[in-house]
Amino acid sequence: MPRLPARPFLYAVVDTQLLAGRPLGEAVRALCRGGAGLVQVRTKSGSDAERVRLAREAGSAARESGVPMIVNDRADVARIAGAAGVHVGQEDLAASDARAIVGPNAIVGVSTHDLAQAAAAAAEPVDYVAFGPVFATRTKQNPDPVVGLDGLRTARGAVDRPLVAIGGITRANAAEVAAAGADGVAVISYLLDAPDLEAAARQIVAALRGAS
Repeated sequence: MPRLPARPFLYAVVDTQLLAGRPLGEAVRALCRGGAGLVQVRTKSGSDAERVRLAREAGSAARESGVPMIVNDRADVARIAGAAGVHVGQEDLAASDARAIVGPNAIVGVSTHDLAQAAAAAAEPVDYVAFGPVFATRTKQNPDPVVGLDGLRTARGAVDRPLVAIGGITRANAAEVAAAGADGVAVISYLLDAPDLEAAARQIVAALRGAS
């Protein structure tokens, strides 16, 4: 039964469109070697068959390191590929419906962007609530408004589930994000823009350990 790692943890989000030709499995292995405690695979294009293939590739690589692998958006793909769980957004399946598909033992997380969404998500059958963007982010064409560290602190007081911060997190600010109440930090650009994925992951993990 997959479990969330101990706080504070690095949640590496691998957008397959940002791999710049690097094989997905190799990228996941590198991030796990760097200390990622949770990995999410985000595939926004391609056929369903391709999504399942990529999810299986990522899941196999993550399991080698004992790290849970989460599929973004698609609960059906997560179940078929044998993933550890699924992460859904505000426009995806409701968390309760995603839970019905992946089962009671899988990890289910949900994206939220304001206090009302975070509180509503915490009332659902979820294992963690993602909240952000904490800082400005380049990974979405139309990002939600930045919540800032004060917004994160407020969400921490309102949410009784593990809280994952996302949006613009780097080595320079990861410690203050954890200090503001995040159990985990979800990182995309800082990792995938780096030439050495393992080294970039280690930098985030080291920053988080300094905050714990």
